[in-house]
Parts: sequence; structure tokens; C-alpha cells
Amino acid sequence: MEELLISYIKSKISITDEDIVNILSYFRPLKLKKNELLLTHGQSSQRTYFVTKGCLRIFFINEDGQDSTRYFAFENQFATALVSFITSEPSEEYLQAVEDSEVYYITHKDFYHLLEIVPQWEKFYRIYLEIAYVTNTKRLMSFLIQDALEKYRQLLDENPTIVQRLSNKMVASYLNISQATLSRLKPKLFSDNNPY
Repeated sequence: MEELLISYIKSKISITDEDIVNILSYFRPLKLKKNELLLTHGQSSQRTYFVTKGCLRIFFINEDGQDSTRYFAFENQFATALVSFITSEPSEEYLQAVEDSEVYYITHKDFYHLLEIVPQWEKFYRIYLEIAYVTNTKRLMSFLIQDALEKYRQLLDENPTIVQRLSNKMVASYLNISQATLSRLKPKLFSDNNPY
């Protein structure tokens, strides 16, 4: 599974074999059980994870006890509570495996050490931050300007894996709608796409 991580890094930056070996020496493998929590509210995010199998979820819990999912990371994606990882402040978010998962992680200390010793890692980090910024901004815009049906359509177009692999509860949490609303959307979407 290490090959996935190597391939991902090489898809983002040009890098020597020597630097790849050096970078990989700071990553550790980890197997996770479904529903295992990697980070809870109030902890400082000290690791970033690369998913080789399974799915991680980043979410908040509001004062009513309802959770709202910010991000799902499937195979070949990174995940961390990024604000806390950057600032070392207590996290407002939770990080959880929603399937039995296999990941590689790197600690905050080692991640920033690599920035000092591998020049191309800084470029990798810039690309990582750009991807995170675009993803989060698109999500925010969808909440501000789209209704529930438009958000669901966009999800099916851009990230159908979420709908295919995860429960309705998880999908509803990601769209920031109730499960009842999601259930009403599905037949509406089908009838809109059916000309008869």
C-alpha cells in the first residue's frame, strides 16, 4: 500500500528517489477499526493521515448534539483537522474512521521537519493547502447558494463515492440536511431525470 502514497506524492511534485525514501521514512502505517476516533474536540491535531484503504471523516458536533461532516477522505486522499494541525490549537473537529481503514500518518513535528530538509516538500505542502482551500470554499459556497436538491445533484456529479459507499445518515450529515429531507430528494431526482 506504500505504493499508493509514493504515487500520490509523485503526481503532485517532481522528486528524486532519494527524497522519496527520506519522506517515506517519516510515515507510519496504521490499521483502524470502523468508528474508531483519531481526534476528538479539544485535542490538538498532531497527525495528518493518508488513506490507502477505507474512509476517514472530519466532522463537528453542534450544541444540539447533531453532527455535521466537513470532509470524507477515501483511498488516495489526505485528511487532518487542518486548522488545528497548522496552529496547534485545540481542534473544533473530530476525525473518525467510518470504515475499517488502513492509513499512513506523519506527525506534525516530522511534517514540518521535512519542510526544512526537503525543498520539494514545501511545494507539496503548498499544493496540499491549495486543494484544501478550494475544497472548503466550494463547500461553503454550496451551503450559501444551493438548495438541498442542488447540493445532492452536485455531490452525485463530483463525488458519487460518498453516496455509493456511505450510509444515508453520513450523506445527510455531509449535505447538512436531515435524513428525511434526503429521502424526499431521491425520488425527486429520479423523476427529474426520467422523461416519461
